[in-house]
Amino acid sequence: MNILIVEDEIGILNFLQQGLEEEGFTITTAINGVEGLEKALHSSFDLILLDWMMPKMSGLEVCQNIRKQNTTVPILFLTAKDTVQETIDGLKAGANDYIKKPFSFEELLERIKIHFRKKEETTLQLGNITLNKNTFQVYVDQKEVSLTQREFELLAYLIENKGKVCTRNNIIEDVWDIHFEYDTGVIDVFMNAIRKKLNLSKNQDLIKTVRGVGYIAND
Repeated sequence: MNILIVEDEIGILNFLQQGLEEEGFTITTAINGVEGLEKALHSSFDLILLDWMMPKMSGLEVCQNIRKQNTTVPILFLTAKDTVQETIDGLKAGANDYIKKPFSFEELLERIKIHFRKKEETTLQLGNITLNKNTFQVYVDQKEVSLTQREFELLAYLIENKGKVCTRNNIIEDVWDIHFEYDTGVIDVFMNAIRKKLNLSKNQDLIKTVRGVGYIAND
């Protein structure tokens, strides 16, 4: 698996590179945002580790620019930022996960492995919405719609659980893979984005809001 590490602190960069190479990963590095964006857009990576605060271009800007190119490569932020709003900003920019500095290498490795779990090749259907888990493509009436990877994962989860109420806590645990107290309000941000892109109203039958609980998908 090929990983791009974008980190301006050389000590952390070298530590991560050595540790991940020992685990069998192929590592490419960049020491600022501009260099990181260039490498991300001109080479193929299975995952990107991205520092938030960097010279020339912030990690947030790098993430936003990567997602403008319609790529679904998983992006994990390495950051000292940990407020709810900053977390939301990172997720809305297209990040899949974040790990707070300082962190243990073992924790980071487990987070990386989660994103490398092989996805079963399958096509999911919800009304006029078709979702291919293998190619990360979504179609509405055979017209392709671009979703971020987190939006894609959330939509897939709801479709896979058609007819069942998916609580916000279950979504945070099963989609975000977060198993501690967390602000579930970020889910609503992603659902609003999904509905807008799929042209769904809040009360449309395909995906309904269960007030105070979560969401349910139905044909």
